[in-house]
Amino acid sequence: MSKHYTEISKYLSFVLRHQPGAIGITLDTEGWVDITVLIAAAAKIGKTLAIDVIREVVATSDKKRFAISEDGLRIRAVQGHSTQHVDINYIEQVPPDFLYHGTATRFLDSIYEQGLISGSRHYVHLSQDKQTALAVGSRHGQPAVLTIKALLMHEQGFKFFRAENGVWLTSVIPVEFIF
Repeated sequence: MSKHYTEISKYLSFVLRHQPGAIGITLDTEGWVDITVLIAAAAKIGKTLAIDVIREVVATSDKKRFAISEDGLRIRAVQGHSTQHVDINYIEQVPPDFLYHGTATRFLDSIYEQGLISGSRHYVHLSQDKQTALAVGSRHGQPAVLTIKALLMHEQGFKFFRAENGVWLTSVIPVEFIF
C-alpha cells in the first residue's frame, strides 16, 4: 500500500471506528455511512477523499479493516469501534481450540491480574494465527503473544464472533483462559 493509501486508511480508521463526529457524520448502528456523505463531510474540513481511492484502499488493505456494502454506496469499519453508537450484530460462532492475542510486554502484568478486557473498544480482538498476533503486538512495543483457550471458554458460555476480516471477537477473557 502506498504512503498516500496508508494515510487514507488511517484517516478512515479514525473516522469510521472512533470519531465520526470529528467530521460531522453519524454512523448507523451497524457502522455504515454513505460514501458520498463521508466524502462531503471530509471536504468541509479540508480533507480530500475520492471514491476511487476509497475503493482502492478497501480492496488493497492487507488488514481488511473496511467493507463496502453490496450496493457499493456505503462503507464501514468491520470491527474495532470505540464509539458506543455502533453495535454491529455479529453472528455467534464456535471458535477453534486456541486463538491468539498480540500485546506489548509492558501490559503483561496487568493482563495476568485482570485478564483481557475490551477497554474503550467493544471487544477483545483475537487472531487465528500467532504471526498476526505478533504483528499486532509489535505495534505497541516489545511484542508478546498470548494463547487463549477459546473453545474451552465457548464451552463455558462465553460468546465469540468473527468479523468480516477474520478477526475473532469476545467481550472479556478471564485470566484462567490465558497461557
